Amino acid sequence: MVDFIPFQPENPPAGGGEAGITRPEDQAKLFLEQDQNQKNLLGKFLPFFLILLVLFGVALLVWRFILPKVGQQQEITLTYWGLWEPESVMNQVIEEYQKNHPHVKINYVYQSIKDYRERLASSLAQGKGPDLFRFHNSWVPMLKNELASIPAEVMSAGTFENLYYEVARNDLRLNNGYVGIPLEIDGLALFVNDSLFQAGGKTYPKTWNELRKVSQELCVSDAPDRKCAPGAKILTAGVALGRTENVDHWSDILGLMLLQNGADPAHPEACTTVAGEEQCYGKDTLKYYSLFYSTDHVWDETLPSSTQAFAGGKLAMYFGPSWEIIEIKRLNPNLKFSILPVPQLEDTNIAWASYWVEGVSKRSANQAAAWDFLKFISGKDIMEKLYKSESELSPARPFGEIYSRTDMADLLKTDKYVGAYINQAATSRSWYLSSRTFDNGLNDKII
Repeated sequence: MVDFIPFQPENPPAGGGEAGITRPEDQAKLFLEQDQNQKNLLGKFLPFFLILLVLFGVALLVWRFILPKVGQQQEITLTYWGLWEPESVMNQVIEEYQKNHPHVKINYVYQSIKDYRERLASSLAQGKGPDLFRFHNSWVPMLKNELASIPAEVMSAGTFENLYYEVARNDLRLNNGYVGIPLEIDGLALFVNDSLFQAGGKTYPKTWNELRKVSQELCVSDAPDRKCAPGAKILTAGVALGRTENVDHWSDILGLMLLQNGADPAHPEACTTVAGEEQCYGKDTLKYYSLFYSTDHVWDETLPSSTQAFAGGKLAMYFGPSWEIIEIKRLNPNLKFSILPVPQLEDTNIAWASYWVEGVSKRSANQAAAWDFLKFISGKDIMEKLYKSESELSPARPFGEIYSRTDMADLLKTDKYVGAYINQAATSRSWYLSSRTFDNGLNDKII
């Protein structure tokens, strides 16, 4: 039999107190221990709390003061020097661009052509020039130190070459890049007086031989037989060729002839031996040009300027750029005339180009914005809007700037005024004999 032994705790309460009962001094000790534990815990996490507080403060500052500035694009002001197109036309597309680019302000400054090239070059060289500007295709050598190249992100070289005619690819290539975006293409076309051709029963010429023949047949003088000959006064001229003082755009016409005849315009006096015979293509071209005055007598120095003579109905054939259509219609709204491609030699297909281009200054602090705007206005939709606005400027201007993009050629190739320019654009070439650039540089000095 086992004796019953009462339960005794291993550690009886101090002082012999009764088990399960906490004395006041023990309770105080417990509170002190808990307080110390809390202090230790707070001391452990306080640095982390302070760090979080600092980070929260920094985040608050970023959110209130820095992020708004980052989200808000920097204000940019571009100065744009333009020619020919008035503010009423250009400001329409500028405002459309600014709707989606409110941080960009574009100041379009309509310029006078007088001394323009010199003013432009001088201001650019001084770092005071415009951010973007219009220049002639033949001015690239004179502005080569000031022209920025089109960035690849705006338009790659391959895209440029697919979009624009070969003449633009040749003229605007500089240091393995392209330095401008053309908004137009222009050059020379043959203007014919429909009434004179119909009255004479003549067909429109396609070759130089045909043109020379019909110019003699349509030329009328005060001679008894009405034929044009030395000493006779010309009443109705056959074609405005052979002189320089009263043939508008004679340098373009001569440049066209030189290129078609295989001459080098830079060395028109040069001769070469072909099949054992000396060929002097430049001299031959100059001689042919002069025949219309010296031999055929279908034009002479007593006549008014070729533009005035054609507008007055006293000239059967005339060469000019598209903008002369506007001048002729202004001088004589009732004149009936047609615009044809330039005549060719029997085995050639070469036309003449003289056009204007938009470029960006290499010194501009806002080149990216300038190129972005030029990309915008060279888009198909905007070019169509520009064409429409330009064609509504006056009754004498039934068309706008002829589209420079090859993918827009079909829109104009049947137009009675500018179709001829479009249809020969793919075979056009240029040189430094462009008239009416007023550059006091390459063109004017060579002319």
